[in-house]
Amino acid sequence: MRPLTYLRPTDVREAVETIASAQNAKFLGGGTNLVDLIRRDVERPDTVVDITALPLHEVTELADGTLRIGALVRNSHLAAHPLVRTRYPVLTQAILMGASGQLRNMATVGGNLLQRTRCHYFYDTAAACNKREPGTGCAALTGYARNHAILGTSEHCIATHPSDMSVALTALDATVEVESTRGQRRIPIADFHVPPGTTPQVETTLSGDELVTAVEIPPLPAARNSRYRKVRDRASYAFALVSVAAALRVEHDHITEVRLSLGGVATHPWRAARAEEALRGAPATEASFRAAAEAELAAATPQPDNAFKVELARRTITATLRTLTQS
Repeated sequence: MRPLTYLRPTDVREAVETIASAQNAKFLGGGTNLVDLIRRDVERPDTVVDITALPLHEVTELADGTLRIGALVRNSHLAAHPLVRTRYPVLTQAILMGASGQLRNMATVGGNLLQRTRCHYFYDTAAACNKREPGTGCAALTGYARNHAILGTSEHCIATHPSDMSVALTALDATVEVESTRGQRRIPIADFHVPPGTTPQVETTLSGDELVTAVEIPPLPAARNSRYRKVRDRASYAFALVSVAAALRVEHDHITEVRLSLGGVATHPWRAARAEEALRGAPATEASFRAAAEAELAAATPQPDNAFKVELARRTITATLRTLTQS
């Protein structure tokens, strides 16, 4: 371990002023990702700013029905919250399918949004990785890529985003609130994570001195009929090969509202906009679901090791939507 300066501010203003003035600093929330990366010599901060004393631990309902979630709310607490369980079951299910109980008790909402890929080449400091060291190449392109992305990739990176929670929040049109010394801004979650392009080391639209303070989810009637389905190699503590977050509203056997996001197949939480467009107004049938899935996956660029994800994603999307018509 390298020596670190450890600071623990007690309010948001102090925290953002500290990160703005410190050299090579990182915020520390639950530590379930950052600490591992420091131990593996992937992240090398000189200063760690512990934000766990900040007043960002509450889940509150706003006057218009929006659910406001503090950035330091623990994943386990959010999954168990009555308003989340009843209004946004897809979010509860996504969180409970991520990590282990011990990690969910530590991990925070803000940290979950910002967690970095679990690509084995990213963690292996002897391997080429443009995300870890820009310009060195992407070992996954010529190596073992079974768990890697088939959507949103570039010639510089094909690593998947690991979060389950972020996939559900993407389907729910969440907004991320951030703060810095320059003030506060709100980022639609669809604009929060970015594809790798030519700069895979840039994973979000955050500046280095910005702190995630809250996530807000709008009131969505269709979200009450929602589900998260995760396909993985084992029943627990495994990252998704394919995951689907879906919400569906059907009237007179036709789809009037649909929200669909994918995980495990893309370089960032993937809003399935093409599939949603194909489904709106369509009959709520198996044929419609599969056609929509095929429309979304037409842009997939699989590697030999992960070509199976295309058909697996088609089947998972179709099965998830089918289940929502039976509830």
